[in-house]
Amino acid sequence: MQLFYNNTLTISNTEIKFSREESKHITKVLRKKEGDLLHITNGNGHLFIARITFSTPSQCIAIIEKSEKHYRKNYRLHLAVAPTKMNDRYEWFLEKATEIGIDEITPIICDHSERKVIKLERLERIMQSAMKQSLQYYLPILNPAISFSDFIKQQNKDQLLIAHCEETKKQSLKDILLPKSNTTILIGPEGDFSTKEIELALTSGYLPITLGKTRLRTETAAITAVHSVSFINL
Repeated sequence: MQLFYNNTLTISNTEIKFSREESKHITKVLRKKEGDLLHITNGNGHLFIARITFSTPSQCIAIIEKSEKHYRKNYRLHLAVAPTKMNDRYEWFLEKATEIGIDEITPIICDHSERKVIKLERLERIMQSAMKQSLQYYLPILNPAISFSDFIKQQNKDQLLIAHCEETKKQSLKDILLPKSNTTILIGPEGDFSTKEIELALTSGYLPITLGKTRLRTETAAITAVHSVSFINL
């Protein structure tokens, strides 16, 4: 199944007009024609099944015949991850995290962060593509970048966890995670969180965790956390 994305669709819509770029893809690449069915999501849990009524490389129109509501999974995962020095590594993380299953991502600017500018538009396009490729109907929330201290100040009723590399007492994620719950996990930059940041997180209710016996890159740690939470909730 080929999945399309249109965030303006609601259950009250009866027709969808595709952009010139999408129309060309539908007719030239997918070789769809009038009478063929298309599957579209609005990224908010709805799947729309539409039948093409007009099809040219410059304009494709389809009538919506059916809509289905898909409900969220029984847990929610929010990762606050420091941007990586190399932007392509962060893009890779977002792509894979979306494919595996994540609900919300916040880039956090830390004391040791080398990258502090985030271009949300490109990252959102990557997540949209990953959502379509993995046939999911919810697009994860991507928040604007925020400082570590401001993020910590936010009211949060999730299970709060911080993964860091300091040689202190920590529990394994698999041992501490509460299945079927809402969880927020902090992942630091290449230079790890500063001692001050770790202390601030702990005094704010975050529990220290380890993701394994080896030292992981930021993007690897983030993906490990996403997969571990997904696996525990199978």
